[in-house]
Amino acid sequence: MKRYLFFAWFSVPFLAAHAQTDTAKASPDTTDLNMDAVYSRPFQQLGGGAVGLGGYVEANTRYAGTDGNSEGLSFQLPRLTLFITSSITRRIKFLTEIELEEGGREINIEFASVDINLHPLLNLRGGVVMNPIGAFNQNHDGPKWEFVDRPIPSTTIIPSTWSNVGFGLYGKLAKGSWVYAYEAYLTNGFDATIIDNVEGRTWLPAAKANPERFEESSNGVPLVTLKGAIKHRRIGELGLSWMGGVYNRFEEDGLSLDTRRRVDLIAIDYNTRIGKNGPGISAEHVWALVDVPATYTQQYGSAQRGGFLDLVQAIYRKPVFGWDAARVNLAVRAEYADYNVGTFNETGGSIADDLVALTGGIGFRPVSGTVLRANYGYQWQRDLLGNPASRTAKVMFGVSSYF
Repeated sequence: MKRYLFFAWFSVPFLAAHAQTDTAKASPDTTDLNMDAVYSRPFQQLGGGAVGLGGYVEANTRYAGTDGNSEGLSFQLPRLTLFITSSITRRIKFLTEIELEEGGREINIEFASVDINLHPLLNLRGGVVMNPIGAFNQNHDGPKWEFVDRPIPSTTIIPSTWSNVGFGLYGKLAKGSWVYAYEAYLTNGFDATIIDNVEGRTWLPAAKANPERFEESSNGVPLVTLKGAIKHRRIGELGLSWMGGVYNRFEEDGLSLDTRRRVDLIAIDYNTRIGKNGPGISAEHVWALVDVPATYTQQYGSAQRGGFLDLVQAIYRKPVFGWDAARVNLAVRAEYADYNVGTFNETGGSIADDLVALTGGIGFRPVSGTVLRANYGYQWQRDLLGNPASRTAKVMFGVSSYF
């Protein structure tokens, strides 16, 4: 099944391009890309001044069971996010995104940067930046999605909302129906917890628990993140990104402790809408390569991969209770993650440690920035040895809204 899902990710752009060409009326023109998501949000100007305020909230409930065992019904407030933006002066602006997670138990600065616009193709950004690996890490706001849960590969292979302190450049050029863009950043990066954690496997999200990455690098070597994107107003946006650097502390006070060990991620993403009223498509695939020491057991994978594909179709577009732009969407998501790509040294058999998931949903949007959503998901997960998969079913309801 993973093989079929893998080929589906890469067939989508070509199918969508063909469908767009045959469509009499294309989607409305726009130059917005995933890289613009940080500013493409609703803000309320304070007193008509240069400062804007906004945010979004998510509240959910779920009932899940694995192999017939369940912990019952749970209610969650996974995040409350605040945005503050300011136009400091001409061509200089500031924006911060502060997230309160799990009812306020955790407070994280996900984005806080000063942007200096020198030219459309040359802009300087410094502060806490969102590393542009894949599309979801940049464009993750809850009200934009029809699903309660975030994509599995974009949260367990790519650390969800992965951001670091650093500097970089970005730019964008629109020419005719085409838009071209790039981003390049040097930031602090990962540490050795990605192979030394409570998960007992290679687990890149473990590095998010280290607050010191906002104060200093774990080894003095910057993490490099590069992304290029191209968009045609009728075909959609295609992005290719790479993020890599040294994750281990290889020396201390001039004393060599280890060789430099790298972690590298490559991601490809695509999104479009087929026709004016056709389905919206979002897809992303990621590969992670980690230099794991030979002394570690084979449960720590040196390669990981995963991807997801979302299809969203509006089935009702009429006024409801005075909401003139109300609509109802049907959605389906297919996703998989393989946390240990490879074979056992002793037998040559494939290492498992993977999962496949399917989720269907329906969402009601009284306005574009508010969604009430209901999802049903089913997940098959295998352990390292490839034993029969555990099966998890979950029912989820939730609301997410900008404010």
